[in-house]
Amino acid sequence: MDSTQNPKQTNRRWAIVLAAVLVAGALAGTWLWRRGNPFPRLGSRLSTTASMPMTMPMPMQGPLSPPPESTQEIEISIPAELLARIRLEFAKVTESAVGAQIRVPGRVQPNAYKEVRVTPLVGGVVKQVSVELGQTVKRGQALAQVFSRELAEAQSTYVAFNAQLEAEHKKLLRTQELVRLGAASRQELETVEADHQVHVAHVEEARQRLLLLGLDEARIGGVRAGKPASTTLDIPAPIDGAVLSRSVNLGQVVTQGQELFLIADLSSVWIEGDLLEDNFNVVNMGSRAAITTPAYPNRTYRGAVEYIDPRVDAQTRTAKVRVAVENPGLALRLGMYMDMSFTSPVGVRAPVVPKAAMQRIGSTSVVYLPVEKEPGRFVERIVTTAEETAQGLRVLEGLKPGERVVTEGSVLLRAEALRQHPR
Repeated sequence: MDSTQNPKQTNRRWAIVLAAVLVAGALAGTWLWRRGNPFPRLGSRLSTTASMPMTMPMPMQGPLSPPPESTQEIEISIPAELLARIRLEFAKVTESAVGAQIRVPGRVQPNAYKEVRVTPLVGGVVKQVSVELGQTVKRGQALAQVFSRELAEAQSTYVAFNAQLEAEHKKLLRTQELVRLGAASRQELETVEADHQVHVAHVEEARQRLLLLGLDEARIGGVRAGKPASTTLDIPAPIDGAVLSRSVNLGQVVTQGQELFLIADLSSVWIEGDLLEDNFNVVNMGSRAAITTPAYPNRTYRGAVEYIDPRVDAQTRTAKVRVAVENPGLALRLGMYMDMSFTSPVGVRAPVVPKAAMQRIGSTSVVYLPVEKEPGRFVERIVTTAEETAQGLRVLEGLKPGERVVTEGSVLLRAEALRQHPR
């Protein structure tokens, strides 16, 4: 380098070198900062907002934060002029001893002790069927008629034995007369008497067979008197009842003991349900039951438990429970769904609210409570209730004894609540 250079030129060179160093340092710093920041755009945001005035940060709810609890109460305001026109009545939530109530679904079943399976006493061909399935019949009414060769043969046998008995009886009278005259011995008389007793037994045996085959005394007397033997036999209804099954038709060949009809007396029926084993301490033999059905909402059938199956089903953990009830007018039909309700004699104290205070909004039960010292303001509260008692509805959740609820006029508050707070 020439030592005689101009000082101005030297200063200019140092200025250029210094500027180049500063530019290189700035570029290196920027590159290093970008490599160390995982969110490269955040710097631009911070630089943009750095000049903005400071404000209080808004609370942010993270994605894992629990949602705020939904309130169970809704406030309703009634204008003074409307409140003056409507008539509201109030009642207090009381507390009373309420027995534990068990509800068991049931079905109508026939009383098995009043079912009769009708079978013919003699085999043959069905000549006539007089009843239809489901028909109500009276005791002694002819259900069907059977043509039977066996019946005709039994009558012929009875007639033959009667004829032999008459001959033996005449022989006995003659022998007794000969013995009286000394023309016959006592031994001959004893032989004739023994033969006579044998024929008497044969006649009685034939008569009993005709009774077993279904002939009554009048028809047997007619056969003995010489009337033609009957070849048909009526099959009568053994009881008053309804024909639950019919398995015979015209021209069918039937055998002795074959089931032709099933007759059931439905003046009383069984209600059978499945009782959970957890409820065995509440329902026992003799427990009273109130039974209802959707078919007759205004009727309640009452009865007592007369049977609990000693076996518990391994799958459902239930046992069969049975209640017998009267069936006036045969209103209860077999297989109908029934609701069986059992109440334990020992109860526990629980809140009870008047039924008039309860309103329904969809599937939710609500009541309305006045706000103390603020006329015209009410609170709608969701409640959970159980069974109905003589005092009202038992409350499971939502009310405490002593609280005041609206009874008369609660339906108007419900309408106003829906208007002010559409669901």
